[in-house]
Amino acid sequence: MRLPVDRILDSPHADARPPDAVVTLAVIHAISLPPGHFAGDAIERFFLGWLDPEEHPFFRTIAGLRVSAHYLIRRDGTTIAFVPPERRAWHAGVSCWRGRDRCNDFSIGIELEGDDSTPFARAQYDRLATLLTALRSRFPQMVDLAGHSDIAPGRKTDPGPLFSWGALATRLSPTGLSWRFPPT
Repeated sequence: MRLPVDRILDSPHADARPPDAVVTLAVIHAISLPPGHFAGDAIERFFLGWLDPEEHPFFRTIAGLRVSAHYLIRRDGTTIAFVPPERRAWHAGVSCWRGRDRCNDFSIGIELEGDDSTPFARAQYDRLATLLTALRSRFPQMVDLAGHSDIAPGRKTDPGPLFSWGALATRLSPTGLSWRFPPT
């Protein structure tokens, strides 16, 4: 199945997965740059290492961070790929899922343009379900879904309280694939 991607940008913030790594987890994130601002290309520039710290006061606080994700889903559903899913993107940081540390080794990172105080758009849920289904055909053992807050509790809050796991489950159910959602 073809991955539903509208653009491909090559992030330098990635490397090879460990040789024995099996992708079993998709991590859902939320990001807006500057915080609370949607649109523009700041997220893209951040993942590419091109963000100008003088452009906005918040950018100074994240200057020098080397962060990426496999995918970014914009508010309108447009999807940008930054790291091929076979490689390790640097999205999870210090993390643990089901007793396994270093989630970057065995996960796909999917960023949604959003924040903790804004509902996500219908187009984002639609595209996320389509992307997850396509990724599952490539990585059949990827059955776990978690938020960044689930793998880094106390450190991260995204995708936030307004992300609806139920809305995602509804969109995934027609596929007939079984998924393990984070505990509520």
